[in-house]
Amino acid sequence: MNIVVCVKYVPDAQGARTFTEDNTTDRENVDGLLSELDEYAVEEALKLVEAGEGEVTVLTVGPAGAAEAIKKALQMGADKGVHVLDDAIAGSDAPATSLVLAEAIKKIGTPDVVLTGLASTDGTMSVVPAMLAERLGLPQVTQVSQLEVSGTGVTGRRDSDSASETIEATLPALIGVTDQINEPRYPSFKGIMAAKKKPVETWSLADLGVDAELVGLSSAWTTVDSFAQRPPREQGEIVKDEGDGGVKLAEFLSAKKFV
Repeated sequence: MNIVVCVKYVPDAQGARTFTEDNTTDRENVDGLLSELDEYAVEEALKLVEAGEGEVTVLTVGPAGAAEAIKKALQMGADKGVHVLDDAIAGSDAPATSLVLAEAIKKIGTPDVVLTGLASTDGTMSVVPAMLAERLGLPQVTQVSQLEVSGTGVTGRRDSDSASETIEATLPALIGVTDQINEPRYPSFKGIMAAKKKPVETWSLADLGVDAELVGLSSAWTTVDSFAQRPPREQGEIVKDEGDGGVKLAEFLSAKKFV
């Protein structure tokens, strides 16, 4: 079974994230890493291959630093990586990102399974998997917390607040997983050393036959018009309970229209 896992290099959520002068996410002055939610997709791909045979290719679209996302996935156990790197891609929205990913997957050779995470931890849109499936003409089984692949079919369980759904599809298919599906492994020392010898290809838009005018900030359907820093937190009010603490609490909640 051949699997392609789409991953994203994102700003560290623990860092101070902001925008640049052209109102795009600042990715230069903050540490980046493999999107945490994509680690679950990498782990699930590795489990599927380990249960049978095949290989896992990790695909990312992003700046030079995005090579770190591929590196982490290779250390976890993926077999090879593909990095789509082109300055024209900066600022691309979800439709443009799905276009680049789709053309890259076609160049790799449509696999048995395309795996994605639930969403990227920076954009948190969760729409690229559906767009990608449409561009590739594949059935999609997304937001699944339990997965079974056997023969030429795939079965996934999708959990919501009110019910659980069981979804079936034939292969090849696109599968999107949640953070409930597994527990991603930590790279071992052996995995870290082995990753140094694994192949990683770097492709440009020209290599994919994608017109630069179709991607980037200038072609995005939406842009950030302006932004403002979050106001600093103010010190809270301390109320001493002198026998009327409950009354004061009720008055506070009522004033804030919480009750």
